[in-house]
Amino acid sequence: MEDPQPSISKIDDDISKHSNELLSLQIFHPSRPRHVQALALAYSNRYTLSGLTEDIDKSILRCTEAIFHPFPSDRSYRNIAQIFFFITETLVHRARQHNQSEDVKWCIAYLRYLQGLPLKTYGVPLSQVLSYLVEALAIHAELNPDITTVTQDAQEIVDLCRELLVYTQKDCRADPGTPLKVTSRREPIECVIESLREANRRLPDVHEISIALAWSLIVRFAATCLIHDYEEAAVILDRIIASRTPRDCPTSYRPPPASTLIPSLAHFWISQYGDPEGAEEGIRRFRVLLKNISPEHPLRPVIDTSLASLQERRSHDLGTTEGLADLRLSSSDVFRLPTKIPSFAKSNAPTTPENDQHVEVNDRTSNIANMEDAIKYFRMLCAESHPSGLISLFSASGLAISLLRGLGTIHNIEHLDEVITAFRDLHKLVEKSGSDILFIAIRHLISCLSTRLQLFNRTEDLQEMMELYAKVVTHKRSRAPERFRLSCKWASLARDRKHPTTPTAYENALSLMQDTLAFAPTLEAQHSRLVTDRDSYEKLPLEYASFQVDTGKPEQAIETLERGRALLWSEIRGFRTSIDRLEAADPCLAKTFGNINRELERLTTSSVPPGGNVQTESVGPEEMDPFGWHVVQQRSLLERREKLISQIQALPGFQDFLKAPSFESLRSAASHGPVIIINHDKRRSDILILLHDSRPSLITTPDDFYDRAVEMKRRLVDTIKKNRLESTQYQRALRYVLKTLYDLVGQPVIEELHKLDIPSQSRIWWCPTSAFCSLPLHAMGPLTLPDGAKGYFSDLYISSYTPTLSALIASRKTSGPVLEKPPILVAKPDESLPDALEEIQVIQRLDTKVTALMLNEATPSRVMHGLEDHRFSHFACHGILKPGKPFDAAFELYGGRLTLLDIVRRLLPTADFAFLSACHTAEMTDGSIADEALHLTAAMQYCGFRSVVGTMWAMADTDGPVLTKHFYESMFSSEEPGVPYYERSAKALRDAVQKLRKSKELPLERWVNFVHYGA
Repeated sequence: MEDPQPSISKIDDDISKHSNELLSLQIFHPSRPRHVQALALAYSNRYTLSGLTEDIDKSILRCTEAIFHPFPSDRSYRNIAQIFFFITETLVHRARQHNQSEDVKWCIAYLRYLQGLPLKTYGVPLSQVLSYLVEALAIHAELNPDITTVTQDAQEIVDLCRELLVYTQKDCRADPGTPLKVTSRREPIECVIESLREANRRLPDVHEISIALAWSLIVRFAATCLIHDYEEAAVILDRIIASRTPRDCPTSYRPPPASTLIPSLAHFWISQYGDPEGAEEGIRRFRVLLKNISPEHPLRPVIDTSLASLQERRSHDLGTTEGLADLRLSSSDVFRLPTKIPSFAKSNAPTTPENDQHVEVNDRTSNIANMEDAIKYFRMLCAESHPSGLISLFSASGLAISLLRGLGTIHNIEHLDEVITAFRDLHKLVEKSGSDILFIAIRHLISCLSTRLQLFNRTEDLQEMMELYAKVVTHKRSRAPERFRLSCKWASLARDRKHPTTPTAYENALSLMQDTLAFAPTLEAQHSRLVTDRDSYEKLPLEYASFQVDTGKPEQAIETLERGRALLWSEIRGFRTSIDRLEAADPCLAKTFGNINRELERLTTSSVPPGGNVQTESVGPEEMDPFGWHVVQQRSLLERREKLISQIQALPGFQDFLKAPSFESLRSAASHGPVIIINHDKRRSDILILLHDSRPSLITTPDDFYDRAVEMKRRLVDTIKKNRLESTQYQRALRYVLKTLYDLVGQPVIEELHKLDIPSQSRIWWCPTSAFCSLPLHAMGPLTLPDGAKGYFSDLYISSYTPTLSALIASRKTSGPVLEKPPILVAKPDESLPDALEEIQVIQRLDTKVTALMLNEATPSRVMHGLEDHRFSHFACHGILKPGKPFDAAFELYGGRLTLLDIVRRLLPTADFAFLSACHTAEMTDGSIADEALHLTAAMQYCGFRSVVGTMWAMADTDGPVLTKHFYESMFSSEEPGVPYYERSAKALRDAVQKLRKSKELPLERWVNFVHYGA
């Protein structure tokens, strides 16, 4: 009916011609209707090309005039139905551009009138009438935010869309996503989603319908956290993205509109679920999107920024960046807060590009007037939005955050009270949804209440904080590290205020401390996670234990220290737990559990650096980097493992399977002698002596105990940084430390051991914490011996160390005593240690078989293979430490290094004893967590060796031969018949060090250096 779009000049000529004709015709002239319709079309065509408002106004005016004229019999001109339809079409365009509600009302009236006509007779497609009515109703809903109007319009739109489904996509000119315009700022009503689902089923190849459905599901997921909405949206978008690729059309490819929804999908997932898989899912989706768009695409900078933000968040969660302060606001703190808000300074002026004013809303906002503008804006949104809609969530979040930011410039209690009220309102609004905003709201509410508590000490504020803490730390959809930090604050505040929730707070914190490790898939990443929050990780178990001692529960204190220390070693030990009993009860379950444990151990002990994730190559079709793949695989295995553990614990006799060890089981660590536990906590420090047949013995400590221990460690560390070990300065510092240790620990312990009838020359074990992990407890002194001579603690008792009680218990589990002299593996990789050759020759002269790996034979692979075949091993080589990288601590062998991580990966169930005649083998690297005991000696113990001799610092090469000779002579003597050789090693080391000390009159650091770990 209409010709192709003419040029502007042609249209101008037509307008002039028809206008001149109309001027010359009488009002009732039979030709006038033709010229009126032609002029209306000409103005409409010129508006399409020029965009001038006066053109569309004139077109509508001429259409209205045409209605009142007799209609020509010539079918080339419009009939009355077509004229009405043309008017509504033009009114929709004007309403869309200028937001004129009167236009929308007349559109709806005209279209409803047309619905009642026999449109087929008039040549007007019903599908087009329905499509424009849908769009008009959508615009009407946007211009009239009243919830009743919106709901009515939405319901009519849904009905119309269902009617439209009988037509093909070709017949339907309406945007299938139009229904969402009604609820674009609100949670989509169920009928809209169902309508789109039906449309998607009937027209699966119409991507616009699929995109509209996906967006609707995403928005509802953001408000309700219904996981099936997310999954359905993800499937739809993945299908659309996969339907066309750059390879299909390399020159003209354009990403489908679904691409724009990928960032929202990823953002909403991560904001609702605080697990690591969420971040990896977002990273993967952004990478898929980047692969499918050109470098020039306008969306690319947004995607690049979002991807970088997610990777930064990943690094933060894994401990590679500093944590944020309590009240510092991140991009996730507000639900899609706009970066700019309209100014109220010219609220009565029309909005145009020339007079549109904005107020920045960001962390640097300091102008009071601007802040007041922001608060007014969000208050207006709160007043206008429906309480159950998505816009109310947005506005309540914005108001609360704006008020909070105002605290930096508005210093009065009334404003603080208003901030608290705003966050309380936000809390109530999102309480049922469980979204991430709930966590944010509670966290900020606690901070504000804490400020008011400090000012006025109101009991009701304290009680509200305790209730909020209890709620927020159990919010499963928030990230475990954040909940852990809050639980530590809860415990500290509750204890300071003597609140009855103190034990509950500590229990939550301790449980979350263990859960946070699951955020990182490898041991190295987990250690980074620990270092990031080292203050909390180091102090929490010690504080909880001191609280339990303070309340008369030393047994529970010992259980707590066991649960909260050496978390990384305990994780590996859990993967290696014995399933012999389980195999007898349920072989199939045992096999499945064993396979998952082995796979988890393989993943956890692998080395995938998190720091290189930004530029790493993707693996597989999922566009996931190696580290992300590790995260997803590990989390899947952990979930399966937890389910299996629940099944196992349901079996008769397995109710305690893999549960934290009870005090009754831990006390078996003292079966061969007392274990002395030093709990170093600022509130109160204690010395607990664990006995196998009675309650723990408690030694209280002086008020300055904590500070003096910190000072001892600091003095040693500072002195060695500035001076050599053999220097006078270091000798003086070490002498001070040994004397102070004896005053603080040695003397009261000796007195208590006497009371407990523990005779001198008995074996004892040290299980220190915090600063004491780096101090030589075995060499405290000097002291006066029973014969009046000067001596040290090692002259009275035979000391050993253990990182945990469980490690000591495990070191005594053996297939049976080996009373014959075992074959010994020795390794000497190079000639840079001249006295090491003599040391090896000493061992070769022993009355036992010796396998010597010398020089180029002592490669890492051959040494590891030899460890599997020998019960006894002796290393005579260099020991290497790397500051901040405990898993890179290593033995320097021929052609490479045998690292701590290499050792951890091996399971050596038949290994008995290792002598590590190398530097730093029992020394932790700078920056490592003290109670994790990440050093080579502990690694040897955890991989299977029952007893290990190590060194606390650098070792003098010349001491090796003498010490080795006396050590093996003592261990292989017949003084302790029936005692396994590895259990003789502690006494053998003590005896050898005494002889070394007396024969060579060594300086302190040379003989204090050697320590014994294990059975």
